[in-house]
Formats: sequence, C-alpha cells, structure tokens
Amino acid sequence: MEKIFVTQPLLPSLTELDIHLKDIWSSKWLTNMGSKHNELETKLKDVLKVPNVSLFNNGTIALLVAVKALDLPYGSEVITTPFTFAATPHCITWNGLKPVFCDIEPNTMTIDAEKIESFITPNTSAILAVHVYGFPCNVEKIDKIAKKYNLKVIYDAAHAFSTEINGRGIGTFGDITMFSFHATKLYNTIEGGCLTFNDPNLVRKIYNLRNFGIQSEELVEEVGINGKLNELQAAVGLENLKLYKAEQEKRTKVKAFYDENLSKIKGIRIPKMPENVTNSYQYYPIVIEEDYPISRNELYDKFKEINILTRKYFYPACTDYECYKNDLAVKLADLSVVNDLKHKVLCLPYYGDLTIDMLNIICEVLKK
Repeated sequence: MEKIFVTQPLLPSLTELDIHLKDIWSSKWLTNMGSKHNELETKLKDVLKVPNVSLFNNGTIALLVAVKALDLPYGSEVITTPFTFAATPHCITWNGLKPVFCDIEPNTMTIDAEKIESFITPNTSAILAVHVYGFPCNVEKIDKIAKKYNLKVIYDAAHAFSTEINGRGIGTFGDITMFSFHATKLYNTIEGGCLTFNDPNLVRKIYNLRNFGIQSEELVEEVGINGKLNELQAAVGLENLKLYKAEQEKRTKVKAFYDENLSKIKGIRIPKMPENVTNSYQYYPIVIEEDYPISRNELYDKFKEINILTRKYFYPACTDYECYKNDLAVKLADLSVVNDLKHKVLCLPYYGDLTIDMLNIICEVLKK
C-alpha cells in the first residue's frame, strides 16, 4: 500500500505563487523585511487577533528570541513541561537559564497549572508553557500565579494556529507567544514562525534581536541573531493564508469520522477540546489505555508494517533526554502523568486529503 503520512503540507497553487515570484524577481529584494514579509505580518495580526506580530525564519529562533527579549536573570529557572518538542527546553538552556520540569494535566496534556507553584523558588523568573496539540493551557491560573510571584509568561503555540479562547486570540495571553510555521503545521511558510505580544515596548527589542541587534547602518544596539523570514517564504505564507480555513474544514470532517468510529473501541481515549476553545485541527492524538489489546508501541509497529505512519508524539519526554535526565531536580520531580502518557499517546494521520478509504483502513486496524 502507498504510504499514508501522519501529516501533509499545505501547498499553494504554483500559478498563484508564480505571481509573487515575478514581483520578487522584479524588485530584486529577497530578504531583510521586504514588502511580502511586511504584508504577511500585517495580515497575521488580523488572523491571530493580536496587536503585534514579528515574523521569523523558524519557530525555534523565534522562541529563543522570546526568552531573550524578556531579560530574565542569567542562570534563573524557567518552569516548563517535559511533554513537548525538544526546542522548548533547549531555548531555555541556550539562553543560559535552567528548565524546571512540571508534570502535565491528563486530558489536555498541557502543563498542570495546579502544580506550578510547588516548583517556584526565589530563583524562578518565568513560566514557559505549551499549548499541546492546540489544547490551551490553563491561561487564567497561570496568569494569577505569574502576577502573584512577579514571573514572566511565554507560550509555545506551535500547534495552536488560529486557536481562540472565548473568541480571544491565543497569542494575546502571557508576555510573548510563539507560533511555528513549519511545513508539518496546519499553516506553513515552509519554515518559519512568529512572535505575538501585547506590549508595544517589545516591538523595537524583538526587531533588534531578530536582526543582529542592528538598528541602522551605523548603530548596533545589542547582541542579536539572524531570525529574518525571506520574501519567498513570505509569499508562500500569503498564499497559504487563503487556504488554511478550507484545510481546517476538511480536517473537521476527518475528525468527525475518527470520533464516530474510535469512540466505540474499548481502550482508546480521545482527548476532548474544551467547549470555549476553537480547535486548530493540528493533530489528532489518541490515548491507548491498559484495556486495549496491545500497547501503543505495538500498535505503532502494526501501522508501520502496512505503510501507515503514525507518531509517538511526545516520546521520549524531554526529561528522558541525555542532556536533562541526570539533573537531580528531574530525578526527584513527580512526573507520573508524563511518564504514563508518553507510552500511550499516538498521533494518527490527519490532513484534509485523507480519503474515506484511507480512513476506513486506519480505523479497521484500530478495531482489529
């Protein structure tokens, strides 16, 4: 059987993209905040319902800059989740800070806000939480904790493009939010990402950090990095803004098919999105419980045997990495939910072009 991948990139029409390429070739402006880049930043403000957007060449560089922009004391601690992609804790460490790992909530699989306070010390400077699979963190509780202890809050919203809570863009919570526009994401610019934030004072700071610290030809204000998104990627982004809603509509139907068929299978749990939240439709995770006939890993292998590529996402947990697992705090921390779910979660193929035949095959494997 032809391979069925866990995701498929959203791709614009070559005809429409060619119009942008002709503009770029005519202008001979390929990067450094050109017209396509600036147009995309403006349009993303409306889509994400945020006051400020800064585009980046990828989500990791964006997150690195987010942490840097808040001027957290060197060597201080940032409370985060181990149930995330490697970039999340790495961006803390690369900034000379210490990631402190907190357990997760079992349904949304986001950081357990009820446990955050137990990890706060005089050396804690921030919370970096992740909206896993587009499930939002408990932003209200995190905001209260941050205000109580005077902490900064950064959100990794790599999976949460267009997610809203009670109609409010998810990128307006906390001090800074990062979105990823990698090819695997619902909305992509091939590689790319952005930061959103409310504080207008961060506009200049983030601009400088994204562009080597250069403010003008003769003025370099601080130590920055090269985080600029080029014009070709911005052009792809502009066209994909026209397509992502239609892709979400298709994924809505895929989700409904999965929900109907998998809810009847003993041992499979489908995490539920809160009612006041708009789903980004980024991933379709299921939890393989103990009363399912085989383990998650065995199921993963069964799928792979017939060219259906699922993903054990996130396994291993970040606290299993060689660079973090030997830390005494990690060894002592109660991470029981993470250590349970990392062996149980499986992300199924999830994109708009999945056919009924493909979906039937996937569901039949799960039923058998």
